[in-house]
Amino acid sequence: MQRIETSPLTEEELSGLDAYWRAANYLSVGQIYLLANPLLTEPLAPDHLKPRLLGHWGTTPGLNLVYVHLNRIIRQRQRKLMYVVGPGHGGPAMVANSWLEGSWTEFYPNTTQDAAGMGRLFKQFSFPGGIPSHVAPEVPGSINEGGELGYSLSHAYGAAFDNPDLVVACVIGDGEAETGALATSWHSNKFLDPRGDGAVLPILHLNGYKIANPTVLARIGDEELTSLLEGYGHEPILVEGSEPAEVHQAMAAALDRCLDRIDEIQAEARSPQGLGTRPAWPMIVLRTPKGWTGPRTVDDLQVEDTWRSHQVPLSGVRTNEEHRRQLEDWLRSYRPEELFDAEGRPVPELLELAPGPELRMGSSPYANGGVLARELELPDPSEYAVAVKVPGAENAEATRVLGSYLRDVFSMNAPYRNFRVVGPDETESNRLGAIYEVTDKAWNANKLDTDENLALDGRVMEMLSEHTLQGWLEGYLLTGRHGLFSSYEAFVHIVDSMFNQHAKWLKTVNRLEWRRKIPSLNYLLTSHVWRQDHNGFSHQDPGFIDHVVNKKAEVIRVYLPPDTNTLLSTMDHCLQTKNYVNVVVAGKQPQPSWLDWESAALHCARGAGVWPWASNDQGDPDVVMACAGDVPTMETLAAVDLLREHLPDLKIRVVNVVDLMRLQDSAEHPHGLTHPQFDALFTTDKPVIFAYHGYPWLIHRLTYRRRNHENLHVRGYIEEGTTTTPFDMVVRNNLDRYHLAMDVIDRVPGLGSRALTFRQYLEDQRVRHHAYVTEYGEDMPEIREWRWGRRG
Repeated sequence: MQRIETSPLTEEELSGLDAYWRAANYLSVGQIYLLANPLLTEPLAPDHLKPRLLGHWGTTPGLNLVYVHLNRIIRQRQRKLMYVVGPGHGGPAMVANSWLEGSWTEFYPNTTQDAAGMGRLFKQFSFPGGIPSHVAPEVPGSINEGGELGYSLSHAYGAAFDNPDLVVACVIGDGEAETGALATSWHSNKFLDPRGDGAVLPILHLNGYKIANPTVLARIGDEELTSLLEGYGHEPILVEGSEPAEVHQAMAAALDRCLDRIDEIQAEARSPQGLGTRPAWPMIVLRTPKGWTGPRTVDDLQVEDTWRSHQVPLSGVRTNEEHRRQLEDWLRSYRPEELFDAEGRPVPELLELAPGPELRMGSSPYANGGVLARELELPDPSEYAVAVKVPGAENAEATRVLGSYLRDVFSMNAPYRNFRVVGPDETESNRLGAIYEVTDKAWNANKLDTDENLALDGRVMEMLSEHTLQGWLEGYLLTGRHGLFSSYEAFVHIVDSMFNQHAKWLKTVNRLEWRRKIPSLNYLLTSHVWRQDHNGFSHQDPGFIDHVVNKKAEVIRVYLPPDTNTLLSTMDHCLQTKNYVNVVVAGKQPQPSWLDWESAALHCARGAGVWPWASNDQGDPDVVMACAGDVPTMETLAAVDLLREHLPDLKIRVVNVVDLMRLQDSAEHPHGLTHPQFDALFTTDKPVIFAYHGYPWLIHRLTYRRRNHENLHVRGYIEEGTTTTPFDMVVRNNLDRYHLAMDVIDRVPGLGSRALTFRQYLEDQRVRHHAYVTEYGEDMPEIREWRWGRRG
């Protein structure tokens, strides 16, 4: 691993950088420990100290070092830089530096750059009513919370895509580097176009330890680590040491080399001749002691450069006089009297080392993406609608039609380079292939003559790592652009935790006035549970919806469009929203088209409603047949068709739900129906047979407060699946038309004895079905050929 053996800093520059670093370290320690006496104007006393010591020191001095040196680069080169912090436990560092440079006071004016403001800065950290200990949304300049490790590098690349003037410095903790999500994101450089994208500068921070264990990359030796990083496509530069002056010089030299190399790569790529081959991008390996500059020993145990410095090195400062003395010595070792004046203001020499307001990292508009966001230019979705002269008479592939709409979204926004689609090798499989008429898949690795739709400037991102895809898209959205994640429904669970973190981020930013709204995170879940009959049980899981609805109502939306035109209307809406997570579930296989464009648009605007053409209740039903999802809708209407043929006097109301959150109480979700609205739709006393796309208990959970809940009977997926026919899937889960019709007979009072023969017919049909598929391997002709309203 190469080292840059130069000392680019003058004595004055070295002194200034070291002073700034000491100031950041002092402010970081103060956040963890101090409740009062921020400038140590008197000896530390127990009541100056926080009763609960929360925070993490171990990684913080290294993060401060990097921030200080990036400031130097910004000032000297006038470059636009972002700082993504993987070790989220380094929250004190980001807070300290944003306060020193003035960003914190810009967004939080009461936290002034003086003793009073410093006191507020210290008290708020990990304190009730204050801010979390991580690099949370409250921290200016942050797009990566870091509480859950693994997402920093993919976030950094997402921010760099389509931002050609931006350099994203990404610090990767060596503990974080052990996560699967981080391991796959090293390959992001194979998808970066140096002509139209910015650059990412990874900084692998090797301080050796996690909470209580050594880290793998710190213990494999330089030769193996070098081979690993070079194999990932990087040119690693080592910065190591424990003597501050030496490390400052090495870090300055390494950053100069890295920025020079980034400039060379981009200049060559953007020249007429372009790059001949994919470059090895520079990166830094920073090896410094964990807990650097903190207490070396505590209670006769080594702390600095061990796992013991990970969190709070001195834990008994309120009750242990020796610990309190060590803390005061530690704080005074930074010589705060040289760094802050008598009023607590940073001395002018420090303020001069911070970049100007337009370039400081804490004020970067890229890290507050709504500032830069531009509304998408969207085509008129009605121009892609399928004709529906008779409900259900013809089939269409909903996502294939959507693909044509998305193709033109790409075309209309090509001048702005602000829209991407990500998916794990499934864009074509999910019938969105029309997109390739106007763009390719991003690819910056070797190509063969047999490859199709691969290009350096492609705007579709495909990689078999849902973690990396999600990270890219989140970074892209957080910096103000738009996108769509297309996935098989069962495997979107891989990013359950990443969705969880993003939803929490959105919930938090909703109460931060200075955070501007960003484009929504849109999921299209297709190849869904009911049409994974060819792949089998492993591919059959609709549970992502259940996970999503656990999050705050202000953030999440779930849509189950029943056909092509409702999918078009739904996606057109989702692409216009901000600060939401929109989950859209729609099949890719041929399915009946029920609603013409005008009806579909109105139905989606309502979110739930009666389909009069399928109902005969005249305002007073005997039973309500409700459905949510494309296959449940088809089976419901097929059941209604059977009931109207065999029990023509039965009054049936068909209700379709496209916006799942309409079922929830309006007091619980902004899309929820009021109780009178719900009662009018579903009645207060009639049986409701609800065919639902996912796990049936979710519908009960959403409606448990409703007056007619005891009459609500839900059918859905009950973990019965295999490789089988499409109709056999619904039969196995009792969601089929025959079982739904039997439910009506069993639930409508007085119908059982009148419909005995009909019920027996329905049971026999299920037996016939089983025998038929077992012998012929396909569904019965009356199932395959069924159309709404075609009797017999």
